[in-house]
Amino acid sequence: MPDQENLKVPKNMQPRYEEIVGLTDAFCKKHLNDEYATLCRKMTAQISRKRPSPLERGQAKVWAGAILYTIGRINFLFDKSQEPHLEARQLCNLIGVSQNSASAKATDIMRMFGLMQMDPDWTLPSRLDDNPLAWLITVDGFIIDARYAPRIIQEEAYRRGLIPYIPED
Repeated sequence: MPDQENLKVPKNMQPRYEEIVGLTDAFCKKHLNDEYATLCRKMTAQISRKRPSPLERGQAKVWAGAILYTIGRINFLFDKSQEPHLEARQLCNLIGVSQNSASAKATDIMRMFGLMQMDPDWTLPSRLDDNPLAWLITVDGFIIDARYAPRIIQEEAYRRGLIPYIPED
């Protein structure tokens, strides 16, 4: 899991951040994995940096459920073909929040940051290779998959932060 210092949580939000990630970490340890825990920490830190932070209002458990729901939605956690897999109802029951509350707040989070399913910035690292959105770039007005582009284009796309890494030859 990332070092908390690398997540840049405002000092005044640190206690609330700790409270929420305590819940998401415990949940991920028991029901998901470290990749989910890491993304939940990252998302909690990002929400804590909003001015004013929405985390200041509401129950920590509801925020933890919403953050788990958001990361789960982006990574298809609710799809039976995925591993790990949980149903949305099951996730909410396990964390102890209503599905309506978690889903509504997750939708707010996704709107707040302009997120979508398969968002490359919030994809589990183990699934990034298979996420086509992480590899689409525009070259001379054409959208291409950078994995199949010449090495020089891959290097430039990586330098500009458009792709997560340079694919192996």
